[in-house]
Amino acid sequence: MSTAIEMRALTKRYGGTTVLDRVTCSIEAGAKVALTGANGAGKSTLLAVLGTLAAASDGSFAIAGHEAERDAAGLRRSIGVLAHSPMVYEELTPLENLRFFARLYGVEDGEARASMLLERVGLWRRRHEPTRVLSRGMHQRLAIARALVHDPRVLLLDEPETGLDAEGLALLDAELLRAPSVTVLAATHQLARTAEWAEARVTLHRGRIEAVEGTGVMAEVATREAVRR
Repeated sequence: MSTAIEMRALTKRYGGTTVLDRVTCSIEAGAKVALTGANGAGKSTLLAVLGTLAAASDGSFAIAGHEAERDAAGLRRSIGVLAHSPMVYEELTPLENLRFFARLYGVEDGEARASMLLERVGLWRRRHEPTRVLSRGMHQRLAIARALVHDPRVLLLDEPETGLDAEGLALLDAELLRAPSVTVLAATHQLARTAEWAEARVTLHRGRIEAVEGTGVMAEVATREAVRR
């Protein structure tokens, strides 16, 4: 299997605080990986760095063969990101949002792609309403469509279940977490649900990898002495 995500001593500091501490890990193409750990363990920071939403302080990484330092544009085209913020424009309609992101990524026939995704996420009837009037759950549905608009091969998801009802969770599972041939790295606190979709689990503690379970992941695991420092 080829490697979809490669992290090498990835480190992130904010002032004098080290939030990620030399994270070294490789994830196989197509693997479905749950990223777990307590609040403050570094999960969101790791996803933000991989998603180019935050710059690493040290170390390096590559996604789908694109090195972050040398080919950030190619890397961004390879990933779909779902963060705490839906990252959509409130003044635009759902259809206008997806048209915009389709143009941004150079999607061929972006109109058809946007329409198809709105149907899939259950927002077709609301496509012409300002996004600001939609519920939190509908914002999350639109964010799912935005993450998929350019058909990425790698998905980076930060607490993707947030705001979704049972129907929305089923949509999330079908469109993102279980997407065939797509690599998924998803931070979650809903550990019981990971058994339904994840093939592997990576646990962070104080910015370092404390444990790895399952298949499709190779990582340097910190000793107990190191993670308790």
